[in-house]
Parts: sequence; structure tokens; C-alpha cells
Amino acid sequence: MEEFSLYVLDIVMNSVRAGAENIDVSLDDRGGLLTFKVTDDGCGMTEEQLERLSDPFFTTRKTRGVGLGVPFLKMLAEQTGGDVKVSSVAASESPESHGTTLVATFHSNHIDFIPMGDIKGTFVTLIQGNPDVNFTFVHETDGGEVRLSCAELKSVLGDGIPLSSPEVLAWIRGYLAEAYEEIK
Repeated sequence: MEEFSLYVLDIVMNSVRAGAENIDVSLDDRGGLLTFKVTDDGCGMTEEQLERLSDPFFTTRKTRGVGLGVPFLKMLAEQTGGDVKVSSVAASESPESHGTTLVATFHSNHIDFIPMGDIKGTFVTLIQGNPDVNFTFVHETDGGEVRLSCAELKSVLGDGIPLSSPEVLAWIRGYLAEAYEEIK
């Protein structure tokens, strides 16, 4: 993958596939250090699955035999002097408190760090394809903060208007574009 936003999309889709109803995504991009964090309330992973997470030939998906997202993210982080840490509690171990947290750090000024890509478009895509998931997105930079909460949008819109409707997606696109323009 040639853009960081595609890694964000891939990792967040892991949370969607894990059945998460609430997914918090944060990017803290200040002072030359980028911390990417995803926390979900999905089915979680067992200790065995966590141990095998960096193995590209391990995946919980049934449609293919490889899982390259986390190993590639880890490689990218390590190339820039960063790291990836994953913690998880499986639903089978804790039915009331399960889910996964991934934290990846990167030195964003490092020569091997790839371009950020279209973060705005990535989140519009995630919302459009998964309108029932409550995404919370926070991107902090040296210039300010962009924040979007699907739960807040749903409470304002009510039950009759899905987040995947073209008008709502256009508003989200515009809101994110304006918010990013303000923090440049």
C-alpha cells in the first residue's frame, strides 16, 4: 500500500469484520510522531490468535489464507523507528467486556514514512459501507483537531435518515474538508 489511509481502512475493516458496533479511531500526529489507535468492541482475539497476528499466513477470515494488514503495518512502523502493539480480550473469555485495541507509532518525518493519503475519503467510505457502526474519529495535529462521531450524527438525524444516504455523506465529506482546512 502506498498511502497510510489505506492501512487505516484495512485495520478498521478488521474491526468491522469482528462484529464491532463501536469503533474509535484516533490519529495523533504531533511533533513528528504519529500514533494511530483503533479500539473496538468486536469479538476480540484469544491469546493464541494474538501470538500469531504478525504471521502473514494467519488470518481468521474464511475467504483467503493470508492476513497481510497487521504484518505490513508493523513493517511500516518499524521502518520509521516505531512499533505496533495489539491487546485483545475474546468474547469467549469475557462476554461483557471484549474487543481489541491496536496502537501503532510512526516517526512521520522519517524518509520511509509513506504519504498520508485521503484520510477524509477513507472515513466517508467506512461510514458509507458500514452505516450501522458507531465510528468515532479524532485526528489531532499541531494545527488543531478534527473530530467526527457517528453516534452524535445519528442522534441528531434520528432513525429515519441513515448515515449512508447521499445527502448525509455529502455533508460528512464537506464537514471533514472544512475541518481539515481549518487545521492546516
